[in-house]
Amino acid sequence: MARSVREVFDESEAAGRLRVPVAAWRWATGSGLVPAADVGPGRWSRAVVEAADPEAVRAALRGIEAGVAADRLTEALGVPLPILRPRVTASAVGHLVKAGLLVYLGGEPRFPVIHPDQVAALARRRDLPALLDRHVPLGPEQGRGASGRAT
Repeated sequence: MARSVREVFDESEAAGRLRVPVAAWRWATGSGLVPAADVGPGRWSRAVVEAADPEAVRAALRGIEAGVAADRLTEALGVPLPILRPRVTASAVGHLVKAGLLVYLGGEPRFPVIHPDQVAALARRRDLPALLDRHVPLGPEQGRGASGRAT
């Protein structure tokens, strides 16, 4: 019986074909090292997968935990923090991933592992406070006025 040749790969199949971690494939596609999915959402053609350099994909991967990323983004906001500006939290980083501003490499989706270069690029953006306001919901203490009642 003839073995069929796979023509379309999802992210885990592509990573398996190259023998790299799925997180490395995610970063390679998220950073442009490997072309975006060309067959459909989250699906790559055999030509794209086979053209990828496994060593380059593996070497490009570096990840940091959401808490470390949150500290770096908080630091970027300035010291002391602007009035009424809360510290960035690890869960806020999860919201930034969900908004498509950071690439999810792995870990728990609410507290993801992400690439430090991407965090550094986001931290340099002048509109970082506006991005946080737009994509990160207020915590319980931030939605309260001075009286402690919801505003």
